Amino acid sequence: MSQPFLDISGITVKFGGLTAVNDLSFQVQRGSIHALIGPNGAGKSTTFNCISRYYQPNSGRIHLDGNDVSNHRPAQMPGLGVARTFQNLELFGELSVWENVLLGCHAHSANTLGKLLRRPDGETCDLVDSLIERVGLTHDRMTRARELDFGHQKLLEIARALALKPRLLLLDEPAAGLRNADIEHLDKLLTELSRRDGITVLLVEHVMQLVMSISDRITVMSFGQKLAEGTPQEIGQDPRVIEAYLGKGAARV
Repeated sequence: MSQPFLDISGITVKFGGLTAVNDLSFQVQRGSIHALIGPNGAGKSTTFNCISRYYQPNSGRIHLDGNDVSNHRPAQMPGLGVARTFQNLELFGELSVWENVLLGCHAHSANTLGKLLRRPDGETCDLVDSLIERVGLTHDRMTRARELDFGHQKLLEIARALALKPRLLLLDEPAAGLRNADIEHLDKLLTELSRRDGITVLLVEHVMQLVMSISDRITVMSFGQKLAEGTPQEIGQDPRVIEAYLGKGAARV
C-alpha cells in the first residue's frame, strides 16, 4: 500500500482528568473517502480538532502527505490544502450565500478581504458560481445565510470549504439536517470529489446510509479508542460495532 496521505499515530488528548482520545492511530489513503464513526462522546470531533490543529494532543503525531504537522497552527493548515466544516456552523449569517463562498477564496487570493468582497475578479466569480451550483444552492445564491434551513447551511459550508481548493476535506456531520433528496445529492457530490477531483475526504457522520454508500474505509471509535476498522461490509458485520454503536440485539447495518 502507498504512503498514506493522512497518518494519525498514537494521539492522546486529555482534558483535566478526562481522556477524550486514547492512543488513536489510523491512516487515510490519498483520494479516498474515509469515515470516522461512533457513538456520541466517542472522541470523533476531538480527533478532527487535532487534525485541523485547533487542539494539541498530549502525545502522538500527525503527518500530512509525509510531513509532520503536529505542531502547526490552525492558520497554517489551509495553506497545506486542508479545509473543514464544523458540527456547529461557522457561517456569516448576514452575508449572502454567494458572499460566504467568496470569503472562502481569500486563502488563495492576492487581494485583501475588503477588496475581494468589493471587486472580485472574473475567475473568482466563476469559481464561486460553480461551487454554489455544485452543492445545489444556485436558486439561493443571493439569500442571506441565516435564512437558509439548517441542511442547506451545511451545504453552503461545504461550498465555502471547497473554495479553499483543498487536498484534504474534513467534514463534521455534513448530512445532519438534510432531507433524503439532499443526502442523495451529497452522496454524489462527495463521490465525485474523491473519484474525479482526487480530493481526500475524511468525514464524521451519523447517517449510516451515507457512510455505507460512499466510504472506502471506516474507522469506528468508542470511548476515545479505535474499536474497529475496515470496509463498509466488514464494519457492517462486526458484532463489536453493532453492540457499541447500535446496542445489543440490533439488526446488522
